[in-house]
Amino acid sequence: MPLRMLVRSVLVLALAALAVAAPGAAVPHDPDPGYRSTGCGLPAPQEPGEAVRYSLVSGGVEREYLVHLPRGYTPGRAWPVLLAYHGRGGSAEGMAGYSGLTGLPAVVVLPDALTGEDDRSAWQGAPYSPPGADDVAFTHALLDTVESRTCVDRTRVYAAGMSNGGGFTAVLACAAPRRIAAIAPVAAAFYPHGLECDTSRAVPVVSFHGTADETIPYTGDPGRGLPDVARWNADRAAANGCLRGPRTERLGPDVTALEWTGCAGGADVRHLVVARGGHTWPGAASASGPGRTTDTVPAYRELWLFAARHRLPAA
Repeated sequence: MPLRMLVRSVLVLALAALAVAAPGAAVPHDPDPGYRSTGCGLPAPQEPGEAVRYSLVSGGVEREYLVHLPRGYTPGRAWPVLLAYHGRGGSAEGMAGYSGLTGLPAVVVLPDALTGEDDRSAWQGAPYSPPGADDVAFTHALLDTVESRTCVDRTRVYAAGMSNGGGFTAVLACAAPRRIAAIAPVAAAFYPHGLECDTSRAVPVVSFHGTADETIPYTGDPGRGLPDVARWNADRAAANGCLRGPRTERLGPDVTALEWTGCAGGADVRHLVVARGGHTWPGAASASGPGRTTDTVPAYRELWLFAARHRLPAA
């Protein structure tokens, strides 16, 4: 067997096993067909329960990504889409490995970033990202491709990300609010991105951050242009026109949720504060970054419970 085919086969088997291990059946899935994509009715491009690597050309550059189909995938049901952006220096496989996202009842798409400073992958919006990289355009091309090949609900497209990838979900909320129904940044690096935002729709947000994060400090880092995380969430709630909150909810000994509601278009803001948490993915199945990882609230489950409540207006 050629080496490339062998590597691909090992990857498919490993990520299929990961999907079985993640308890995705415990989170809700609305089978309402919604706004069906052009891929509905076509044969599945891969086996359900597997993750397969693909490529496309965006901006004259070949880009790669993984697609994981849920085990119950059928081409007659329009499934939600979850875009998952890894952190700086990370990879699609790495994020699939620790996040638990491939166990969710959704078509999970894990793109790879281009190489930026220090030969490390990075997403648009950070000072160390590749010059001229247009990851917003790549995301649009990626969604166009996924929608043409698989049966998905175009009103239920969500974006989650870790660290630099979490910061990029905020870039998408700014630049593509009519395509992304909700975002879920984790330990996010919210650098000033300088883009002119589309304010036609407020985007719901559920975020996670550890108070002992030494990579992206919870209290911010003005020298690097990083905001205080609590203030960033409060500002997002204000921008979304939220009338109530924050309501405080204790989820466990080390996790507190703050939530703003009564927001424009139902664009609520929910923020989970992890006491003594490091630069890590809550509930990670393997190493996700430096510092302490909480097991109190798995991020994949909490973000899905929030995101699944939100839809884009049907076209």
